[in-house]
Amino acid sequence: MRKALVLIAMCCLLCCCISNVKNLKTSNLNVTMPFKKFPKEYTCDGKDISPPIRIRGVNKNAKTLALIMIDVDAPKGIFVHWIAWNIPANVTYIPPGIPKKPVVKLMVQGRNDFGFIGYSGPCPPDHSVHRYVLKVYALDCRLNLKPGSSLNALYKAMNGHVLQEGSYTATYSR
Repeated sequence: MRKALVLIAMCCLLCCCISNVKNLKTSNLNVTMPFKKFPKEYTCDGKDISPPIRIRGVNKNAKTLALIMIDVDAPKGIFVHWIAWNIPANVTYIPPGIPKKPVVKLMVQGRNDFGFIGYSGPCPPDHSVHRYVLKVYALDCRLNLKPGSSLNALYKAMNGHVLQEGSYTATYSR
């Protein structure tokens, strides 16, 4: 029962944060990865490298993109695996294996819930199937946000600047 309440509270918090991202338009970005179930190489059971991502349909007024990848089935609620921002709006493909550094060629990266900068792949602590949601936001500006910032800081910085969003869900189990 306690797990359920914690999960509900975390979902409400995430929904509240997302609903506070103002100016969200109805046109969606097309976000895809070349799988529905994470291959081992993109997880903690493999090389733990970031996956390839395709982005299409970005609003012509967008200046940058931001991305967030979360595990929505984590035992203690939402678990952040990757946050990044200031991705040029003309980027249609993010290659696999983005370095785990605060600033790389394509983006600025934040701290995930493992405590690391950059991508940390699926690593469910139990043997159930977990859903990993990758969200991409088109923004009307570059964000003035320090490398290594948190998800909450990213949401605050994006507030009032989101033109559109898209998401993709893939699963993983051990």
